[in-house]
Order: sequence, then structure tokens, then C-alpha cells
Amino acid sequence: MYRSLSLSLTCAAALAVSGCVSIPQDGRNSLPTTTSLAYFPKKTQTQNLLNQLPSPQRPVAIAVYGFTDQTGQFKPSETGQTLSRAVTQGASSMLVKALQDAGTRGWFTVVERERLDNLLRERQIIGEMRKRYLGEQEIDPAALPALLFAGVLLEGGIVGYDTNTVTGGAGAAFLGIGARTEYRQDTVTVYLRAVSVRTGEVLANVTTSKTIASQALGASAFKFVAFRELLEAEAGITSNEPDQIALQQAIEKAVYGLVLEGVELDLWRFEDMTAAQPLIAAYRAERDGVYDASDIQKAVKRAGSLSALTVVDGEDDGKRRDGS
Repeated sequence: MYRSLSLSLTCAAALAVSGCVSIPQDGRNSLPTTTSLAYFPKKTQTQNLLNQLPSPQRPVAIAVYGFTDQTGQFKPSETGQTLSRAVTQGASSMLVKALQDAGTRGWFTVVERERLDNLLRERQIIGEMRKRYLGEQEIDPAALPALLFAGVLLEGGIVGYDTNTVTGGAGAAFLGIGARTEYRQDTVTVYLRAVSVRTGEVLANVTTSKTIASQALGASAFKFVAFRELLEAEAGITSNEPDQIALQQAIEKAVYGLVLEGVELDLWRFEDMTAAQPLIAAYRAERDGVYDASDIQKAVKRAGSLSALTVVDGEDDGKRRDGS
């Protein structure tokens, strides 16, 4: 009976493994292939907040030369030193995307500066070709107009990546059968500031953080089912929040805060300032630590048509301060 049980468990494990890979039908040896398809990631909660920002009086021309990893940290490894960075090096691309998401491309006119040398080289090629083949001594401004310039520069970067800020777990076993759970929390912090191109003054600055949660659940059995016959079984699942998504949300939250901070400092304005007052009050309460879910819910009701305070995925934004 026990041998048949062991055989059944072995067969079940084999079927489970075979269900995860595709087996070639022609009998040739081949590596397993995945069956998942490429997809567009779902919008984050902070991305929805950016999309739903009310319209500005006029767009702000803005430039990003770089938004770098200033932590200098490498990815932790249990086996030794690794050359992989702890966070993605593509934060500048995330920031540009977040700026365009603000007000659904209504708040900022983003000009290319991170790869400015490539842009200037391509424009030089266009000018040389028009001189050579069209005989133009002066390039037609309609064919190659002047570059846009920005009135505001965005500076800053990823200033913190703290691992194991919260760790814990629990487990229990009885007669060789047990279960356990473990969890860990990391934190990524970004700093964003707006600088006036005309005067060099730092106009506004925002710091935001996002937690990164990891959790593991497992169960095991270790039991003698007969003389010299040992049953050993183990199962588990681990859930790790992607670092990239956490950083993206922190950057989006920083852009969202920069917009409202600039409105409060009268650097720029909403098109309808009266209707935007509940939104500004909710931001001020969160920034200053006077944060309560009921207060945010009241702000939602007062906002009326302001979609920036709507409930996302059936949850009140005030209930999840970390932006996840």
C-alpha cells in the first residue's frame, strides 16, 4: 500500500513537471520552451493618479539629463560578490514616461537631453545632405527647425535602497508534518528636484519611498510510513514584488508630488484652481503626515468631478500609503 502511495506521488510530481514545459513531438532533444506571451504591463496605482491629474493652464517645457542610481549598491548574493546592480539603471526612462503620463501628456513638454549628442549628430547629417544634394547654403527652417529649449531641469536620482528593513516569519510542526511562512521588506527611495534654467534656483524638491515586499509559504512532511521506508514531501511558493515596478511607482509618486508642490508654491497652476483645491488639500495632508483614510475619503467626495481622487481597483487610495 505504501509503495503504491509513493509511486502515485512520484507520478504526480512527474506530471506536474511535464505540464510546465513543452515536449518536442519529433523525438529530438530540445530545450524546454516557455508558453507565456509578451504583454503590456497593467497600469500602476500611481500611474493612474498621474493620468487623472487635472489640466494645467499651460504645459511646462522640461528636460531630464539624467536620473541615476546614486546608491552605488550591488545586488546582494549569498554566494559572493556580484556585478549586478541592486536597482535598475533605467530610471531616466521611467522618469520621462512618468512626465508624459502626467495629465495624459498635458502637463509637461519633455525635450530629449539624455542622448543629446545623438540628436545633434542626426541633425548635422540632415544639414549636410541638404547642402550636398539640394544646394542649400542656409538650411530651410521649415525642414530643420530650431530645437525646443526647456525652462525647467529635473535633477536627482535613486538615493536609497535599504534591504531587510522588516523581516520575520512563523512555523510549526507536529509529528514530522509542518508549515512555515517568511517575509521580508526592502525600501527604495528617490529624490527629485526642479531647477530653473534662467536663474539656477532650486524651485521645488520631493522625496518619495516605496516598499518592496517578499513572502514565502511552505509545507513539509517527514515521516516513516513503514520499516526503513521514509516519506519525505515538500511544497512551497514564493512571491517577490519586482524591484523595477517598485522603483517605477516611487518615481511616478515623485512626479505627482512635484506637480502639486509646484502648484502650492505658485510655480504653475491648474486650469481650474477652485475645483483642484480638494486635491491639493489631500496632497498636503499626506505630505505633512496628517494622513487618515477617512480624511481622504471626504476629499474624494468634495472633489466631485476630479478624477485624480477616484478609487483605484476598488480600494481607497488613502488606505495604502506606500503606493503599491
